[in-house]
Amino acid sequence: MTENVSLGMPQLPAPDYPAEVRARLEADARAIIARYPGSRSALLPMLHLVQSEEGHVTRTGMRFCAEMLGLTTAEVTAVATFYTMYRRKESGDYQVGVCTNTLCAVMGGDAIFEELKEHLGVGNDETTADGKVTLEHIECNAACDFAPVVMVNWEFFDNQTPESAKRLVDDLRAGRPVSPTRGAPLCTFKETARILAGFPDEREGAVEASGGAGPASLVGLRLAKGETQPTRIVHPRGETASGEGA
Repeated sequence: MTENVSLGMPQLPAPDYPAEVRARLEADARAIIARYPGSRSALLPMLHLVQSEEGHVTRTGMRFCAEMLGLTTAEVTAVATFYTMYRRKESGDYQVGVCTNTLCAVMGGDAIFEELKEHLGVGNDETTADGKVTLEHIECNAACDFAPVVMVNWEFFDNQTPESAKRLVDDLRAGRPVSPTRGAPLCTFKETARILAGFPDEREGAVEASGGAGPASLVGLRLAKGETQPTRIVHPRGETASGEGA
């Protein structure tokens, strides 16, 4: 016996942006498209552009990208759903990502993530009721020498503990100033998305403040440049430098 399955009504086409918003986004989109020899190569920054408008990639945003680039909405949707940096639902002003990959996890990342879930009252990829913070676990923040690491809108907060991470999200929700450990000053997720779309960060001092890899991250680069490193002697366990038993 087969069950009755309701497929529901087909989804209506996505609405367009209001005329003034559409005109502004079209001007930005043309500037992005002009950077590439083939227009479809502009899709990734274009998705960041529409994300900067509404805080996530909406059906309207995907329709806009498809129309500007001569793609189908299916092609745009395939890209938007593949990359986790594109949000598919409303999210907070601050994306708080906790690294739970191997090194960060064993250094305390798992504990930070669990305590933040309880402290904020949200699960993974969920947003606080005030719309300020979206919490998510991230597989790797590429900053293992600073583990455990938390990122807020892709800016680094290094060597975190459950207590410091809870203070961080409390400050974000209260509107208190928060400074990343290194890199550019913090801005909202919409502002970050516009920067990722390739538009300049016009905040005073922001560009000069960006960057800042840690010493351990730069060891390979120094070796590649032929710079010598101090010799480090690691003695067998249980022996002193003189070779005598401990």
